[in-house]
Amino acid sequence: METSTRIPVPGTYNFRDVGGVPTAIGRVRDGVLYRSDGLHRLGEAGRAELRDLGVGVVIDLRDENEARIMPDDLEGLDVEVLRLPVFEGSGASQGAAGITLEALYARIVTQHASVVVEAVREIASADDRSVVVHCTAGKDRTGVVIALTLLAVGVDRELVIADYERTEGNLAGDWLEEMVQLAKRYGAPDTPELRMLMGGSPREAIASAIDLVEREHGSAREFLLASGLSLDELAKLEARLVDAG
Repeated sequence: METSTRIPVPGTYNFRDVGGVPTAIGRVRDGVLYRSDGLHRLGEAGRAELRDLGVGVVIDLRDENEARIMPDDLEGLDVEVLRLPVFEGSGASQGAAGITLEALYARIVTQHASVVVEAVREIASADDRSVVVHCTAGKDRTGVVIALTLLAVGVDRELVIADYERTEGNLAGDWLEEMVQLAKRYGAPDTPELRMLMGGSPREAIASAIDLVEREHGSAREFLLASGLSLDELAKLEARLVDAG
C-alpha cells in the first residue's frame, strides 16, 4: 500500500512528503505538502534541506508552552510561520490526565474544528510555496489535520489510515525516549499508556476520528464546510494538491 515515506531532514524523525498517493481523479502532488515532528533541532543542515525542498510556509500546531520549550529553528529561512495551536496542554499533561488517543482526537475534531479549518485554508492558499504542518510528534494534531486534508481531496480512507500508522515506527527509539524523559520532568510517570499517547499511532485512533466526522457530517469535505471552509477554498485545496493528469 503506497503511503508517504520519511525524508531524512536532519534534526527530524518524522518528516514526510504526503504526495504520490492516488485520489479519485489523480494523485497528490509531490513537494507540495509535508508533515513533520518538531523543527527545533534542524541546525544548518536541516535548514538547508527545508530550503532545498522549497518550504515557504510552516504551520505550527503546538501550544505556547511547547513552542517556548522547543522553538522552531528557522533562522535565515524565507518562510511564513503560522502558529495555530490546536489545544492547550502538552502531551505530558494529557498523559497525566489519563486521556486516550481516541478521546484526544475527538476533542480535536469537535472542540478545535475552527483551527483545523484554518490550517487547511492556509494549505489551500499557499500558492506556489510548499507547506509543512507540524506539532511535537507529527502524529496527533498533525495527523488529524493531514488525514482530513487528504480525505477532503479524495484519498482513499485506507491509504489515509496507513499513512498515519507509519508514524509510530519513525518515532520509536531516540525520539520517544527523549519525550518520555521530558514528560517525567513534568511529573508524568513512564507507563505503557504514556508511551502509547506520545509515540503510538494505532489505526484505531485515527479511524475513530474519521468515523466521528463521517457520523456527524457524512464526509471530511462536509465537516470542513460545516466548520467554516468555503466551497471556493475547498476547490483551491483540490487544485493545489491534486494532479488530475
